Amino acid sequence: MRRACLALLLAASVSPAFAQDKTFDLKVSHWVPASHPLQKSLEDWVAAVNKDSGGTITGKVFPAQQLGKAFDHYDMARDGIADVTYVNPGYQPGRFPIVGAGELPFLISDAKGGSMGLDAWYRKYAEKEMKDVKYCLAFVHSPSSFHSKTKKIVMPEDVKGLKIRPAHATMANFVTSLGGTNVQSSAPEVRDIIERGVADGVTFPWGSLVLFGIDKVTKYDMEAPLYTTTFVFVINKDKYNAMSDKQKAAIDKNCSTEMAGVVGEHWGKFEDAGVDKVKAEAGHEVYKLTPEQTAAWKKAADPLVKTWGDGAKKAGADPDAALSELKASLKKYNALAE
Repeated sequence: MRRACLALLLAASVSPAFAQDKTFDLKVSHWVPASHPLQKSLEDWVAAVNKDSGGTITGKVFPAQQLGKAFDHYDMARDGIADVTYVNPGYQPGRFPIVGAGELPFLISDAKGGSMGLDAWYRKYAEKEMKDVKYCLAFVHSPSSFHSKTKKIVMPEDVKGLKIRPAHATMANFVTSLGGTNVQSSAPEVRDIIERGVADGVTFPWGSLVLFGIDKVTKYDMEAPLYTTTFVFVINKDKYNAMSDKQKAAIDKNCSTEMAGVVGEHWGKFEDAGVDKVKAEAGHEVYKLTPEQTAAWKKAADPLVKTWGDGAKKAGADPDAALSELKASLKKYNALAE
């Protein structure tokens, strides 16, 4: 009798453990330095998922291309090399044409609202365009522009003959259309290629310009909201599908438009602070555009809308409707550039 009672007590004490969800330890990968604000954003994301999953989902963030090259991060999530990755879709021209709308010049005015507007709009398209992975969220950094070593870029024709490292496929098309040459490299390689003369300049956000040391090899800095870059967090599908409903809910809660805004705002503040840092440095000329010069840049950028539309159409989207929807979404979140 005593043995039976002990057995019942033992069963009662361990049964909750059997009812608990299986634990997951996520490998979270990105390719910028650990000092970049994205590191904290991803650490905060892991902590939020951990809390919402009742402690059953943990994770470690691997920065600085420790698990793979910047260009490979989408495939790394698809193939399970990492469980959660940070992706710049524009690093692979033509592969993700629809999300590229967020790269169009003079479209997005603010990092937080722009991230929320982009994410809310892209969700229905991500189901098809990024079907190999579990889409989490999309975001942008603050609007950015040209930084050059050899020549002050004021008008579109000033790009002619220059070698520029573009932020993404849309800026690459822009540089080509203006008579420049593109030099492809990931962000961590930019300082080196400018220092060696492989590139004359770059399109880059301000805070990151300082973080990557690119400010040490550039001189002329255009202060204009020329473009933004789209980014996404994506998750390995098999890992997500292996989770319980409660765990999936914890992931989904933190893969939201609201979270996109949190990530975008955190990064945006970092980039915005870089403007004054560069202005304070000796040897830098930071300059704004006149209304006439801005109008010339906007006119020069018009063909990019058609180029984006052609790619989006091939991917099965109605480009006119998609762009109208994006603008409406950005306007809703007060981030549509005038």
